Amino acid sequence: MHAVRTRFAPSPTGFLHLGNIRSALYPWAYARKHHGAFILRIEDTDAERSTQEAVQAILDSMAWLGFDYDEGPIYQTQRMDRYREVVAAMLAAGTAYHCYATTEELDQLRAAQLARGEKPRYDRRWRPEPGKTLPTPPAGIPPVVRFRNPLGGAVAWQDAVKGRIEIGNDELDDLIIARSDGVPTYNFCVVVDDLDMRITHVIRGDDHVNNTPRQINMILALGGAEPVYAHLPTVLTPEGDKLSKRHGARGVLQYRDDGYLPEAVVNYLARLGWAHGDAEVFSCDEFIDWFDLAHLSSAPGRFDPDKLKWVNHEHIKRLPADELGRRLGPFLEHAGLDVAGGPAPASVAELFRDRIATLAEMADAAHYFYADPTHAINVPTKFAEVMTDPVRSALPELLAAFESVEWSREAIGATIKSVAAKCGLKTSQLMMAARALVTGEPQTPPIDAVLALLGRQHTIDRLHRGLAG
Repeated sequence: MHAVRTRFAPSPTGFLHLGNIRSALYPWAYARKHHGAFILRIEDTDAERSTQEAVQAILDSMAWLGFDYDEGPIYQTQRMDRYREVVAAMLAAGTAYHCYATTEELDQLRAAQLARGEKPRYDRRWRPEPGKTLPTPPAGIPPVVRFRNPLGGAVAWQDAVKGRIEIGNDELDDLIIARSDGVPTYNFCVVVDDLDMRITHVIRGDDHVNNTPRQINMILALGGAEPVYAHLPTVLTPEGDKLSKRHGARGVLQYRDDGYLPEAVVNYLARLGWAHGDAEVFSCDEFIDWFDLAHLSSAPGRFDPDKLKWVNHEHIKRLPADELGRRLGPFLEHAGLDVAGGPAPASVAELFRDRIATLAEMADAAHYFYADPTHAINVPTKFAEVMTDPVRSALPELLAAFESVEWSREAIGATIKSVAAKCGLKTSQLMMAARALVTGEPQTPPIDAVLALLGRQHTIDRLHRGLAG
């Protein structure tokens, strides 16, 4: 067998969501598993809808997720001369022909076929056949070029996901491969590209199943060998609609900005249409090692945002503290916090990793390590239930103890417990008051750990300020 060569061939015409990028994940993983080549091809022939912004979103999404490609990006708009060369060769070989039928003629043909209850299709009126006399080409009408699809018989392939698929050639008409202005059409460009790029496996969404028999016939007409096809079922929303911008899908890069880890998104996407036993959480390397086409699901995957968040949290809990801190840093900065003025992000991440599922939420929760909590000014009203008179009268003693105690989590916890007992309070009452004054929040990680990380001086300053308020 030839070396594996796969491709991802998006159209830069808008929104790239998780369902779209999954069509990059599987061919990328298959190429990596078999030490083959993965090609990025940008199908940008739709000049009216293609945008540079959409191209950049594709490139940025793939870079973030780690989908490195061996060739590309290859732009179809830069291959027009090649497409015209193949069209000319097909015309010369008789596998394609000029058609001069006007739009009006084709509309009339369609209307008549529908009136008779027939499936509308081109009637091959300009197709050359032995013994058939063609009309004289009309003056001033630039022709389209049509592919000479085989008559009779069927085209069949063994789909790696859907099993054997067979379509009768009578169901296919002679599709246009070049428009009257000479611009080649989508199905034709795909065939030429896949042949030129020696693609061995086409792994793509099942919205392309109807294109496949046409493409196989053209591949055979050009003397090529058809690749292995694997058509992936659609990704659905939790409600069962097709995942799309209209139905609540979010751009791939939105997950990056919301603090999801790329390896978690890859893990989740992999499980959205493929399985390896009961494995739920795994690394990219494990996925590549395990990946095969045989275990791709033929049932539509259903996107579950809660499951994605759970997978992300599992990956957050597995990252080494230094690496998690390195990734948290930019989110702290984006939140407007002075990272240099507070504890190391790795230490903060260590406190929050078991409690919080995304880096953006973690940065938001960690604000009091890097900025004085303005909410503490409103402690008397916001935390009225916590700041009772007995608690308030015990706080100066806690402050005094904090001036000299060894500044470690264990010593801080023991000090709070000792002062609470001395003042006839529950330890939790004094802890809640310290939490309110120092962080401005009703809930945090264990307050002794928070104070140890925040530092003695910040803790004492905030307690003073809170008591003064």
